[in-house]
Amino acid sequence: MASPYQTQTFSSDGIEIAFIDEGEGDPILLIHGFASNKDMNWVGPGWVEALLADGRRVIALDNRGHGESGKPHDSAAYPADVMAEDAFRLLQHLDIPRADVMGYSMGARISAFLSLAHPDRVRSVVFGGLGIGMVRGIGGQEEIATALEAPSLADVQTDVGRRFRKFADQTRSDRAALAACIRASSNKIEPEVAATIEPPVLIAVGTTDDIAGSAEELAEIIPGSKVLPIPGRDHMLAVGDKAYREGVLAFLRERP
Repeated sequence: MASPYQTQTFSSDGIEIAFIDEGEGDPILLIHGFASNKDMNWVGPGWVEALLADGRRVIALDNRGHGESGKPHDSAAYPADVMAEDAFRLLQHLDIPRADVMGYSMGARISAFLSLAHPDRVRSVVFGGLGIGMVRGIGGQEEIATALEAPSLADVQTDVGRRFRKFADQTRSDRAALAACIRASSNKIEPEVAATIEPPVLIAVGTTDDIAGSAEELAEIIPGSKVLPIPGRDHMLAVGDKAYREGVLAFLRERP
C-alpha cells in the first residue's frame, strides 16, 4: 500500500535523506529501526495517523542505507552517532528548534546519541524496543551481516540470519548497505554517559522482547526515566501495539 504522505528529501553531509513532514503543533521526530523504513515502522502501524490526530507535527525520516535515502556501502558511514547527525540536520533543515523524539530499536540508539550531542534540541525522548542493550550491546551483528551478503537465502544457516535476510529480500533492500550498517550502528553507550541524558526519557519494551534487554535496568541508569512495558509483545510485534501507542501519547501530554 502506498503511503498517503508526500516524501521530501534534503542533503545531509552529502547523503540524500528522505522524510515526511505532516501536520501542525508540537513537532515529534520518528527514527525507525534497522532494515525497516519510515513507512513500515511508523506509517503502516498507525503511528503517524495517531500522532496527527493528537494535534502534533510529525516528521519521520528514512535512515541512511534504508528506504528512499542514500545507501553508502562503507561501514564508516553508519555509526549511530553519525546517523544521529542526519536527524539533527533534518531539524535544522526544517527550522525546528526543539522536538520530541521517538526511536525504535536501532532508532532508539540513534535517538540517544542525538539527545547526548544536542540536548537543547530534544524536548523528550522515547526509546522503543531497546533497554539495557543500549549499554551492553545486543550482539549478532556479524551473523546478520554475513547473512545479508550471502548469495541466496539457501546459503544462510542460522535462524537469526535467515530472519533478517528474508526480511531484506521481502523489502527489496540494498543488502550491501544494510550489512555495512549493522556492522557499525550498534556502538554502545557507556553507563556513565547514558546517565547524563538530559531530556525526559520513556523506555518502552515488549515483555517478551528477547532482543532489547531489560527496560528496568536501563531506567536504573538514566535518572528520572520511566518504563512502559508492552504486554505480551516481542521485538517485532511491539511496534504497532495499542498499549505502546497510548503510553507514548500519555507521556507526551504530561512531560514538562
